[in-house]
Amino acid sequence: MIKLSQTDTSSRVPFRTVLLSMVVLWATYFLIVTIRASIAGFEFQDEMLWRRILVTLFGMGLTIVLWAILRLFDNRPLWVRVTAGLLVPMPIVIPLAQFNQWMFEDIQKKEELAYGKEQGLNIRRDEAGNLMVDIPVRKVRPTDDPSDITRDEVEEESESIIIMPAPTTLDNWRIIIDVALGRYFLLLAWASLYFALLAGYQARAAERRAGEFREAARAAELRSLRYQVNPHFLFNTLNSLSSLVMTGKAEQAEDMIQTMSRFYRHSLADEPTSDVLLEDEFDLQRLYLDIEAVRFPERLRSLFVMPADLADARVPGMILQPLVENSVKYAVSRVNRPITIRIEAREEFDRLVISVSDNGPGVPDKERHGFGIGLANVRDRLEARFGVDVGFTSGPIPGGYKSEIRIPLTRNG
Repeated sequence: MIKLSQTDTSSRVPFRTVLLSMVVLWATYFLIVTIRASIAGFEFQDEMLWRRILVTLFGMGLTIVLWAILRLFDNRPLWVRVTAGLLVPMPIVIPLAQFNQWMFEDIQKKEELAYGKEQGLNIRRDEAGNLMVDIPVRKVRPTDDPSDITRDEVEEESESIIIMPAPTTLDNWRIIIDVALGRYFLLLAWASLYFALLAGYQARAAERRAGEFREAARAAELRSLRYQVNPHFLFNTLNSLSSLVMTGKAEQAEDMIQTMSRFYRHSLADEPTSDVLLEDEFDLQRLYLDIEAVRFPERLRSLFVMPADLADARVPGMILQPLVENSVKYAVSRVNRPITIRIEAREEFDRLVISVSDNGPGVPDKERHGFGIGLANVRDRLEARFGVDVGFTSGPIPGGYKSEIRIPLTRNG
């Protein structure tokens, strides 16, 4: 019996895939920023490198937090997912931007000092955080005699000039928001990638579920068609048994009951939807014809032709039963001469061909209605089992009637 999936775990993106996408995203970010810094000729590359690694790892950690939130929307409508993908990254990029600012704050101070040294200036920040430069200034102090300028005193002093006021809280937030906007689009890109991966996994899961439902429906159809065979056969055999009892043929009736017992023990041992060995199917039809031979001891002859290398070929269980029954009903029982029912199997171009034929009178038009029920059952079972990749023909031939089945050749195991 086919068991349908009970959970939707297969429609989720595996954590390994999620983690790999994060590593690829942040590794790409790290590589691009490092190359950009190298091309721009930024100083302190070594110090910036390990800080950039820490920022990248911190970003991956926050991306995991983002994933943990977004996965709550996995089974929600598309518009809800889009909204979540746009809004959820917003608060997450703020601590990322703050961490980035904190990691590179001292690098900025070192760059300021290095620039001042390169220009021969003393650049510093005062206690208030203002960026200042000390500029040397010459001041002349006059003597008591204003007419004697040669005696004026010249002093060298430095004057501090604010070249950049200390950033206010609003300025700090502007910087953080500016960095956060860049990281927002980075996380937004990952969120879009995640939902694209999710859509792919959900599509594959839906295909698997659809396949399971199709398989379950096919199995139910096969089981229903198989169960149609048993009552039909039982009805015929009980009628035959009743005839034997009413005509006083107790010994033949007893033989028929024993053969019926073996037949049903054999036929009911298999799962209705499973295939059986071709050898077992032939043995089952031998038992059936043994049962019918009790009714027609002088008229019924049977011939089974099966190459040894096809014994392990697989066929639907009892697929030949309606065909053999039709030969008994419309050939053996309609005439008073010996009738041979021939059941033959052969291989043609990797296909299994099975035929049931007899040398009876064929099927009169007035009997077509009942005759067609068994043929329809065989055709429906073959199509349910193999789809359109089957061939089934049935009709009169010179000197009798023949039905032929062509199915893919599959073997045991």
